[in-house]
Amino acid sequence: MSIRVVVADDQELVRAGFGMILDAQDDIEVVAEAADGQEAVSAVRRHRPDVLLLDIRMPVMDGLEAARLVCAESVCKVVMLTTFDLDEYVYEALYAGASGFLLKDVRRDDLVHAVRVVAAGESLLAPTVTRRLVADLVKRRREQPAAADGPPPPRLGVLTAREVETLRLLARGLSNAEIARTLVVSEHTVKTHVSNVLSKLGLRDRVQAVICAYETGLVTPGAP
Repeated sequence: MSIRVVVADDQELVRAGFGMILDAQDDIEVVAEAADGQEAVSAVRRHRPDVLLLDIRMPVMDGLEAARLVCAESVCKVVMLTTFDLDEYVYEALYAGASGFLLKDVRRDDLVHAVRVVAAGESLLAPTVTRRLVADLVKRRREQPAAADGPPPPRLGVLTAREVETLRLLARGLSNAEIARTLVVSEHTVKTHVSNVLSKLGLRDRVQAVICAYETGLVTPGAP
């Protein structure tokens, strides 16, 4: 089954270029293009894609507002497109539910890989990048004491002790393989723990899980 994609960007050449690259893949189908945020939301409602590539800076309705609507209304994964490596709106996009971001000058192979990764339910940000982005955001938003190794915050009470520890390590930027080595378990077991964390806490993906870990005070920005 093909991965269904909507490409939303106010620059026609960007839309067309991304569309041609993705449509050339056997497992990816571009079902619609959109020139502004409002069109992007309408396209998602109409075509129910798996992934939405969405420019942050859009006319009529900006990409941030479009991302909020799409993430609230559907299970479509949103990937924000930006010209800047650390565009301030990327932080807001993560809060809105986006699964990550891509620079517009992304290489062909990286674009295709990104769509496949997000469609599979993973985040688009490398663990170290996720940690840097989210820590920086949360540090600006709020300062909370760390939970250290004490009891988990109330919101995390639905998690088992091992799931809490998995979330703690994930938020510190560890990959599945690194978490597996730390906990002395298999990567398959780690994937199960991560899946349980997302399901129990009602989170969309790993990026949202990291944000949750910082917001609840399970870990704090800059903590080792």
